[in-house]
Amino acid sequence: MMEHEIQNALKVLRGGGTILYPTDTIWGIGCDATNEKAVGKIYNIKQREDKQGLIALVSDDGMLNRFVKDVPEMAWDLIGISNNEDDYEEEKPLTIIYDAGRGFAKNVLADDGSIGIRMVKDDFCQRMIHKFSKPVVSTSANISGTPAPQNFSEISDEIIKVVDYVVNWRQHENGNAKPSSIIRLKGNGEFQIIRQ
Repeated sequence: MMEHEIQNALKVLRGGGTILYPTDTIWGIGCDATNEKAVGKIYNIKQREDKQGLIALVSDDGMLNRFVKDVPEMAWDLIGISNNEDDYEEEKPLTIIYDAGRGFAKNVLADDGSIGIRMVKDDFCQRMIHKFSKPVVSTSANISGTPAPQNFSEISDEIIKVVDYVVNWRQHENGNAKPSSIIRLKGNGEFQIIRQ
């Protein structure tokens, strides 16, 4: 079942489409983070301007190194803590904002060239992104300015109708999922907590 849904999602991602999918945090709207037209569709769905940039998910260290110009040493420490196998259930997923992404669609990056990236541990996301071999956008499944849904049942029909594919996986979970923590890292080792 999971493998079938991964294949369906990959087909849509490769075709420049948008997906509604479960992540390691809340349900997200996603697309190929290197495809400018696909990213434009997400801004239209969210009804927001493309000034802030979007979060992208990667599957592993290699992909992070390929898509970030300079990964500060501190990032590996933070990723190691948030991805500790023993603490995975307790640890809150962590999104790190890096100074400069590379290989991304221009409209994924913030105006200053920075990019928020999360290395996922969630089985579905991790496998899908690994097979896709490129980062996938992840933004909350809501119209900009409205509350982010904590589970699939809270996602509006307006969103469900406009994405190209709705992943049929973990739709019946009723937990109160929360967005990730966000930290901004500078190349000089300075950091700023954006969201705890």
